[in-house]
Amino acid sequence: MTELHLAVALDGAGWHPAAWRSPAARPRELLTAAYWKDLVAQAQRGLLDFVTIDDSLTLQSGDHFAADDRTDQVRGRLDAALVAARVAPASEYIGIVPTVTATHTEPFHVSKAIATLDYVSTGRAGVQIRVGGLGGEAALFGRRQLPTLDLEALQRPEIQQLIAERFDEAADFIEVLRRLWDSWEDDAEIRDAATDRFVDRDKLHHIDFEGQWFSVRGPSITPRPPQGQLLVSVLAHATVPYRLAARQADVVFVTPHDTASAQEILAELRHETAAAGRADDLRVFADLVVFLDTDAATAAGRKDELDDLAGAALFSDARILAGTAESLADHIEELHHLGYAGVRLRPGVLPTDLTAITESLVPQLQRRGLFRTAYEGTTLRGRLGLTRPASRYLLTNGAAR
Repeated sequence: MTELHLAVALDGAGWHPAAWRSPAARPRELLTAAYWKDLVAQAQRGLLDFVTIDDSLTLQSGDHFAADDRTDQVRGRLDAALVAARVAPASEYIGIVPTVTATHTEPFHVSKAIATLDYVSTGRAGVQIRVGGLGGEAALFGRRQLPTLDLEALQRPEIQQLIAERFDEAADFIEVLRRLWDSWEDDAEIRDAATDRFVDRDKLHHIDFEGQWFSVRGPSITPRPPQGQLLVSVLAHATVPYRLAARQADVVFVTPHDTASAQEILAELRHETAAAGRADDLRVFADLVVFLDTDAATAAGRKDELDDLAGAALFSDARILAGTAESLADHIEELHHLGYAGVRLRPGVLPTDLTAITESLVPQLQRRGLFRTAYEGTTLRGRLGLTRPASRYLLTNGAAR
Protein backbone atom coordinates (compact mmCIF):
# COMPACT_ATOMS: atom_id res chain seq x y z
CA MET A 1 0.00 0.00 0.00
CA THR A 2 1.20 3.53 -0.77
CA GLU A 3 2.20 5.84 2.07
CA LEU A 4 -0.61 7.64 3.84
CA HIS A 5 -0.37 11.43 3.85
CA LEU A 6 -1.76 13.59 6.63
CA ALA A 7 -2.47 17.33 6.65
CA VAL A 8 -4.33 19.76 8.88
CA ALA A 9 -6.37 22.82 7.93
CA LEU A 10 -5.82 25.76 10.25
CA ASP A 11 -8.45 28.47 10.62
CA GLY A 12 -8.76 30.94 13.50
CA ALA A 13 -9.62 29.26 16.78
CA GLY A 14 -10.81 26.09 15.04
CA TRP A 15 -13.50 24.95 12.64
CA HIS A 16 -16.37 25.21 15.11
CA PRO A 17 -17.75 28.78 15.10
CA ALA A 18 -17.82 28.78 18.92
CA ALA A 19 -14.31 27.32 19.25
CA TRP A 20 -12.91 30.63 20.51
CA ARG A 21 -15.05 30.25 23.66
CA SER A 22 -13.48 26.91 24.56
CA PRO A 23 -11.40 27.15 27.79
CA ALA A 24 -8.26 25.96 25.96
CA ALA A 25 -8.62 28.39 23.03
CA ARG A 26 -6.39 31.45 22.65
CA PRO A 27 -8.70 34.09 21.12
CA ARG A 28 -6.55 37.05 22.19
CA GLU A 29 -3.64 35.63 20.18
CA LEU A 30 -5.33 34.92 16.85
CA LEU A 31 -3.68 37.91 15.20
CA THR A 32 -0.19 37.21 16.50
CA ALA A 33 2.70 35.47 14.78
CA ALA A 34 3.42 33.45 17.93
CA TYR A 35 0.01 31.76 17.76
CA TRP A 36 0.51 30.57 14.19
CA LYS A 37 4.10 29.53 14.83
CA ASP A 38 2.90 27.39 17.75
CA LEU A 39 0.24 25.68 15.63
CA VAL A 40 2.69 24.88 12.83
CA ALA A 41 5.27 23.64 15.34
CA GLN A 42 2.68 21.31 16.88
CA ALA A 43 1.74 19.97 13.46
CA GLN A 44 5.41 19.39 12.67
CA ARG A 45 5.88 17.47 15.91
CA GLY A 46 3.27 15.07 14.54
CA LEU A 47 5.29 14.61 11.32
CA LEU A 48 2.39 15.89 9.23
CA ASP A 49 2.96 16.47 5.52
CA PHE A 50 1.64 20.02 5.46
CA VAL A 51 -0.70 22.57 6.96
CA THR A 52 -3.13 24.71 5.01
CA ILE A 53 -4.01 28.19 6.24
CA ASP A 54 -7.55 29.24 5.42
CA ASP A 55 -8.38 32.66 4.01
CA SER A 56 -10.99 34.61 2.09
CA LEU A 57 -11.54 38.17 0.89
CA THR A 58 -14.62 38.76 3.03
CA LEU A 59 -15.26 38.60 6.73
CA GLN A 60 -16.26 35.20 8.05
CA SER A 61 -20.02 34.72 8.02
CA GLY A 62 -22.59 32.19 9.12
CA ASP A 63 -24.34 32.87 5.80
CA HIS A 64 -22.44 31.44 2.84
CA PHE A 65 -23.98 33.97 0.45
CA ALA A 66 -23.78 37.23 2.39
CA ALA A 67 -22.22 38.95 5.36
CA ASP A 68 -23.95 38.52 8.70
CA ASP A 69 -24.07 40.82 11.72
CA ARG A 70 -23.13 38.30 14.42
CA THR A 71 -20.80 39.43 17.17
CA ASP A 72 -20.46 36.09 19.01
CA GLN A 73 -18.16 34.42 16.46
CA VAL A 74 -14.63 35.09 15.22
CA ARG A 75 -14.50 37.87 12.66
CA GLY A 76 -11.34 39.19 11.06
CA ARG A 77 -8.20 37.35 10.01
CA LEU A 78 -4.64 37.84 8.83
CA ASP A 79 -3.55 37.31 5.24
CA ALA A 80 -2.72 33.62 4.84
CA ALA A 81 0.21 34.06 2.45
CA LEU A 82 1.86 36.59 4.75
CA VAL A 83 1.29 34.37 7.80
CA ALA A 84 2.87 31.51 5.87
CA ALA A 85 5.93 33.61 5.03
CA ARG A 86 6.30 34.50 8.71
CA VAL A 87 6.00 30.98 10.12
CA ALA A 88 7.86 29.06 7.41
CA PRO A 89 11.40 30.02 8.54
CA ALA A 90 10.50 28.94 12.09
CA SER A 91 9.78 25.38 10.87
CA GLU A 92 12.07 22.85 9.23
CA TYR A 93 10.16 20.04 7.56
CA ILE A 94 6.43 20.62 7.30
CA GLY A 95 4.83 22.03 4.15
CA ILE A 96 3.08 25.43 4.34
CA VAL A 97 0.07 25.95 2.05
CA PRO A 98 -1.82 29.27 2.29
CA THR A 99 -5.18 29.88 0.63
CA VAL A 100 -5.39 32.50 -2.12
CA THR A 101 -8.59 33.67 -3.82
CA ALA A 102 -8.14 33.70 -7.60
CA THR A 103 -11.31 35.55 -8.57
CA HIS A 104 -10.26 39.06 -7.51
CA THR A 105 -6.46 38.86 -7.55
CA GLU A 106 -3.79 38.90 -10.23
CA PRO A 107 -1.80 35.74 -10.98
CA PHE A 108 1.44 37.67 -11.53
CA HIS A 109 1.39 38.97 -7.94
CA VAL A 110 0.36 35.60 -6.50
CA SER A 111 3.05 33.73 -8.43
CA LYS A 112 5.70 36.02 -6.96
CA ALA A 113 4.35 35.70 -3.40
CA ILE A 114 4.17 31.90 -3.45
CA ALA A 115 7.56 31.58 -5.16
CA THR A 116 8.97 33.78 -2.40
CA LEU A 117 7.35 31.48 0.17
CA ASP A 118 9.12 28.54 -1.47
CA TYR A 119 12.43 30.31 -1.03
CA VAL A 120 11.89 31.25 2.62
CA SER A 121 10.67 27.72 3.41
CA THR A 122 13.50 26.10 1.40
CA GLY A 123 11.17 24.14 -0.84
CA ARG A 124 8.11 23.47 1.32
CA ALA A 125 5.53 25.85 -0.16
CA GLY A 126 2.23 25.28 -1.87
CA VAL A 127 -0.97 27.18 -2.50
CA GLN A 128 -4.67 26.40 -2.19
CA ILE A 129 -6.58 28.20 -4.93
CA ARG A 130 -10.02 29.40 -3.88
CA VAL A 131 -12.71 30.48 -6.32
CA GLY A 132 -14.57 33.52 -4.98
CA GLY A 133 -17.63 35.43 -6.02
CA LEU A 134 -19.95 34.89 -3.06
CA GLY A 135 -20.67 36.88 0.07
CA GLY A 136 -20.34 40.33 -1.48
CA GLU A 137 -16.68 39.97 -2.50
CA ALA A 138 -17.13 41.75 -5.82
CA ALA A 139 -18.42 44.91 -4.14
CA LEU A 140 -15.22 45.14 -2.08
CA PHE A 141 -13.15 45.50 -5.25
CA GLY A 142 -15.47 47.32 -7.63
CA ARG A 143 -13.93 45.70 -10.72
CA ARG A 144 -16.81 43.45 -11.75
CA GLN A 145 -20.45 42.92 -10.93
CA LEU A 146 -21.72 39.55 -9.75
CA PRO A 147 -25.35 38.73 -8.91
CA THR A 148 -26.64 38.24 -5.39
CA LEU A 149 -26.93 34.51 -4.77
CA ASP A 150 -28.89 32.14 -2.59
CA LEU A 151 -29.69 28.41 -2.68
CA GLU A 152 -32.62 28.92 -5.04
CA ALA A 153 -30.59 31.10 -7.44
CA LEU A 154 -27.86 28.48 -7.63
CA GLN A 155 -30.19 26.19 -9.58
CA ARG A 156 -30.73 28.66 -12.42
CA PRO A 157 -28.89 27.79 -15.67
CA GLU A 158 -27.37 31.26 -16.01
CA ILE A 159 -25.92 31.04 -12.49
CA GLN A 160 -24.53 27.57 -13.18
CA GLN A 161 -22.89 29.02 -16.29
CA LEU A 162 -21.44 31.88 -14.23
CA ILE A 163 -19.99 29.42 -11.72
CA ALA A 164 -18.46 27.35 -14.52
CA GLU A 165 -16.86 30.51 -15.91
CA ARG A 166 -15.35 31.36 -12.51
CA PHE A 167 -13.73 27.93 -12.39
CA ASP A 168 -12.49 28.28 -15.98
CA GLU A 169 -10.99 31.59 -14.91
CA ALA A 170 -9.31 29.83 -11.98
CA ALA A 171 -7.87 27.24 -14.39
CA ASP A 172 -6.33 30.03 -16.45
CA PHE A 173 -5.11 31.69 -13.23
CA ILE A 174 -3.24 28.50 -12.27
CA GLU A 175 -1.89 28.12 -15.80
CA VAL A 176 -0.38 31.61 -15.57
CA LEU A 177 1.11 30.77 -12.17
CA ARG A 178 2.74 27.64 -13.57
CA ARG A 179 4.12 29.39 -16.64
CA LEU A 180 5.57 32.20 -14.55
CA TRP A 181 7.25 29.70 -12.20
CA ASP A 182 8.82 28.15 -15.31
CA SER A 183 9.79 31.45 -16.94
CA TRP A 184 13.30 31.37 -15.41
CA GLU A 185 15.42 28.34 -16.16
CA ASP A 186 17.07 26.83 -13.10
CA ASP A 187 20.52 28.11 -13.99
CA ALA A 188 19.50 31.55 -15.27
CA GLU A 189 21.40 33.26 -12.45
CA ILE A 190 25.14 33.08 -13.12
CA ARG A 191 26.43 35.43 -10.38
CA ASP A 192 29.89 35.60 -11.98
CA ALA A 193 31.67 38.79 -10.89
CA ALA A 194 34.68 38.01 -13.08
CA THR A 195 32.63 38.34 -16.26
CA ASP A 196 30.20 40.99 -14.93
CA ARG A 197 27.28 38.61 -15.56
CA PHE A 198 24.71 38.10 -12.84
CA VAL A 199 21.99 36.64 -15.06
CA ASP A 200 21.78 34.93 -18.44
CA ARG A 201 19.00 36.79 -20.20
CA ASP A 202 18.61 33.98 -22.74
CA LYS A 203 17.30 31.80 -19.92
CA LEU A 204 14.45 34.16 -19.01
CA HIS A 205 11.35 33.60 -21.11
CA HIS A 206 8.24 35.55 -21.98
CA ILE A 207 5.21 33.39 -21.25
CA ASP A 208 2.96 35.36 -23.67
CA PHE A 209 -0.27 34.04 -22.14
CA GLU A 210 -3.42 35.31 -23.86
CA GLY A 211 -6.77 34.18 -22.49
CA GLN A 212 -10.28 35.40 -21.83
CA TRP A 213 -9.39 36.76 -18.39
CA PHE A 214 -5.63 37.32 -18.37
CA SER A 215 -3.02 38.67 -20.76
CA VAL A 216 0.41 38.17 -19.20
CA ARG A 217 3.69 38.63 -21.05
CA GLY A 218 6.16 37.75 -18.31
CA PRO A 219 8.74 36.66 -17.37
CA SER A 220 8.41 36.59 -13.60
CA ILE A 221 10.65 38.88 -11.59
CA THR A 222 11.35 36.05 -9.13
CA PRO A 223 13.77 33.29 -10.20
CA ARG A 224 12.46 29.75 -10.53
CA PRO A 225 11.52 28.51 -7.04
CA PRO A 226 13.36 25.61 -5.34
CA GLN A 227 10.61 23.09 -6.16
CA GLY A 228 10.36 24.27 -9.75
CA GLN A 229 6.59 23.96 -9.67
CA LEU A 230 4.84 24.73 -6.38
CA LEU A 231 2.18 22.38 -5.03
CA VAL A 232 -1.24 23.59 -6.23
CA SER A 233 -4.32 22.40 -4.33
CA VAL A 234 -8.06 23.06 -4.54
CA LEU A 235 -11.13 22.20 -2.47
CA ALA A 236 -13.83 20.54 -4.58
CA HIS A 237 -17.40 19.41 -3.94
CA ALA A 238 -18.89 18.77 -7.39
CA THR A 239 -18.17 18.14 -11.06
CA VAL A 240 -17.10 21.66 -12.03
CA PRO A 241 -14.43 21.98 -9.31
CA TYR A 242 -13.43 18.33 -9.82
CA ARG A 243 -12.72 19.29 -13.42
CA LEU A 244 -10.54 22.19 -12.26
CA ALA A 245 -8.57 19.84 -10.02
CA ALA A 246 -8.14 17.33 -12.83
CA ARG A 247 -6.88 20.03 -15.20
CA GLN A 248 -4.56 21.97 -12.96
CA ALA A 249 -4.09 20.73 -9.37
CA ASP A 250 -1.55 18.47 -7.69
CA VAL A 251 -3.80 17.90 -4.65
CA VAL A 252 -7.58 18.02 -4.33
CA PHE A 253 -9.47 18.13 -1.03
CA VAL A 254 -12.89 16.45 -1.22
CA THR A 255 -15.68 15.87 1.27
CA PRO A 256 -17.10 12.32 1.25
CA HIS A 257 -19.69 11.64 3.97
CA ASP A 258 -19.80 7.85 3.67
CA THR A 259 -18.15 4.94 1.88
CA ALA A 260 -20.43 5.16 -1.14
CA SER A 261 -19.77 8.85 -1.73
CA ALA A 262 -16.04 8.30 -1.16
CA GLN A 263 -16.01 5.74 -3.97
CA GLU A 264 -18.16 7.89 -6.27
CA ILE A 265 -15.89 10.91 -5.82
CA LEU A 266 -12.77 8.91 -6.65
CA ALA A 267 -14.44 7.47 -9.75
CA GLU A 268 -15.51 10.90 -10.99
CA LEU A 269 -12.07 12.37 -10.37
CA ARG A 270 -10.44 9.52 -12.29
CA HIS A 271 -12.85 10.14 -15.16
CA GLU A 272 -12.07 13.87 -15.20
CA THR A 273 -8.34 13.24 -14.94
CA ALA A 274 -8.46 10.89 -17.92
CA ALA A 275 -10.55 13.41 -19.87
CA ALA A 276 -7.93 16.06 -19.13
CA GLY A 277 -5.30 13.80 -20.67
CA ARG A 278 -3.03 13.65 -17.68
CA ALA A 279 -1.41 10.79 -15.80
CA ASP A 280 -3.10 9.45 -12.68
CA ASP A 281 -0.96 11.62 -10.40
CA LEU A 282 -3.62 13.75 -8.71
CA ARG A 283 -3.36 13.31 -4.95
CA VAL A 284 -6.86 13.03 -3.43
CA PHE A 285 -7.33 13.98 0.23
CA ALA A 286 -10.57 13.53 2.18
CA ASP A 287 -11.48 16.43 4.48
CA LEU A 288 -12.81 15.65 7.97
CA VAL A 289 -13.81 17.94 10.83
CA VAL A 290 -12.63 16.29 14.04
CA PHE A 291 -13.20 16.51 17.79
CA LEU A 292 -10.97 14.03 19.61
CA ASP A 293 -10.86 12.89 23.22
CA THR A 294 -10.05 9.89 25.38
CA ASP A 295 -13.56 8.48 24.92
CA ALA A 296 -16.31 9.07 22.41
CA ALA A 297 -18.78 10.48 24.93
CA THR A 298 -16.36 13.19 26.06
CA ALA A 299 -15.54 14.17 22.49
CA ALA A 300 -19.23 14.36 21.57
CA GLY A 301 -19.90 16.31 24.75
CA ARG A 302 -17.32 18.93 23.85
CA LYS A 303 -18.91 19.41 20.46
CA ASP A 304 -22.42 19.57 21.97
CA GLU A 305 -21.32 22.29 24.41
CA LEU A 306 -19.97 24.36 21.55
CA ASP A 307 -23.19 23.77 19.57
CA ASP A 308 -25.14 25.14 22.52
CA LEU A 309 -22.92 28.21 22.67
CA ALA A 310 -23.34 28.77 18.92
CA GLY A 311 -27.09 28.31 19.09
CA ALA A 312 -27.15 25.56 16.46
CA ALA A 313 -25.56 22.21 15.67
CA LEU A 314 -22.37 22.46 13.67
CA PHE A 315 -22.94 22.21 9.93
CA SER A 316 -20.05 21.53 7.59
CA ASP A 317 -19.38 20.61 3.98
CA ALA A 318 -17.07 17.91 5.36
CA ARG A 319 -18.00 14.93 7.50
CA ILE A 320 -17.87 15.66 11.24
CA LEU A 321 -16.32 13.02 13.51
CA ALA A 322 -16.38 13.32 17.29
CA GLY A 323 -14.72 10.38 19.00
CA THR A 324 -11.45 8.71 19.89
CA ALA A 325 -8.17 8.65 18.00
CA GLU A 326 -8.68 4.92 17.46
CA SER A 327 -12.06 5.36 15.80
CA LEU A 328 -10.70 8.16 13.61
CA ALA A 329 -7.75 5.94 12.65
CA ASP A 330 -10.25 3.23 11.62
CA HIS A 331 -12.01 5.69 9.31
CA ILE A 332 -8.76 7.01 7.84
CA GLU A 333 -7.55 3.46 7.20
CA GLU A 334 -10.77 2.68 5.34
CA LEU A 335 -10.38 5.78 3.15
CA HIS A 336 -6.78 4.85 2.41
CA HIS A 337 -7.80 1.34 1.37
CA LEU A 338 -10.38 2.86 -0.98
CA GLY A 339 -7.60 4.75 -2.75
CA TYR A 340 -7.30 8.10 -0.99
CA ALA A 341 -3.75 9.44 -0.81
CA GLY A 342 -4.47 11.02 2.54
CA VAL A 343 -6.76 13.05 4.73
CA ARG A 344 -6.84 16.70 5.70
CA LEU A 345 -8.17 17.13 9.21
CA ARG A 346 -9.97 20.28 10.31
CA PRO A 347 -9.53 20.54 14.11
CA GLY A 348 -12.80 21.56 15.76
CA VAL A 349 -10.93 23.55 18.43
CA LEU A 350 -7.39 24.89 18.26
CA PRO A 351 -5.03 23.97 19.72
CA THR A 352 -6.90 21.18 21.58
CA ASP A 353 -7.82 18.97 18.64
CA LEU A 354 -4.58 19.64 16.81
CA THR A 355 -2.67 18.38 19.84
CA ALA A 356 -4.89 15.30 19.95
CA ILE A 357 -4.12 14.65 16.28
CA THR A 358 -0.36 14.80 16.78
CA GLU A 359 -0.18 13.07 20.17
CA SER A 360 -2.96 10.46 19.91
CA LEU A 361 -3.97 9.91 16.28
CA VAL A 362 -0.48 9.84 14.75
CA PRO A 363 0.76 7.09 17.14
CA GLN A 364 -2.34 5.06 16.26
CA LEU A 365 -1.55 5.32 12.56
CA GLN A 366 2.12 4.54 13.16
CA ARG A 367 1.27 1.38 15.10
CA ARG A 368 -0.77 0.23 12.10
CA GLY A 369 2.17 0.85 9.77
CA LEU A 370 0.24 3.53 7.89
CA PHE A 371 2.25 6.64 8.75
CA ARG A 372 5.88 7.69 8.88
CA THR A 373 7.99 7.69 12.03
CA ALA A 374 10.41 10.35 10.75
CA TYR A 375 10.49 12.97 8.02
CA GLU A 376 12.14 11.90 4.77
CA GLY A 377 12.95 14.16 1.84
CA THR A 378 13.37 17.90 1.90
CA THR A 379 10.66 19.33 -0.35
CA LEU A 380 6.88 19.21 -0.15
CA ARG A 381 6.58 17.85 -3.69
CA GLY A 382 9.10 15.13 -2.90
CA ARG A 383 7.29 14.12 0.28
CA LEU A 384 4.08 13.64 -1.70
CA GLY A 385 5.89 11.59 -4.33
CA LEU A 386 5.74 14.29 -7.00
CA THR A 387 8.76 14.84 -9.22
CA ARG A 388 10.45 18.18 -9.81
CA PRO A 389 9.57 19.01 -13.42
CA ALA A 390 11.91 20.76 -15.81
CA SER A 391 10.92 24.22 -17.00
CA ARG A 392 8.67 24.05 -20.03
CA TYR A 393 10.79 26.83 -21.54
CA LEU A 394 14.09 24.99 -21.17
CA LEU A 395 16.13 25.45 -24.31
CA THR A 396 16.77 22.16 -26.05
CA ASN A 397 18.89 22.06 -29.21
CA GLY A 398 18.45 25.78 -29.61
CA ALA A 399 14.65 25.75 -29.53
CA ALA A 400 12.26 26.53 -26.67
CA ARG A 401 10.38 23.45 -25.59
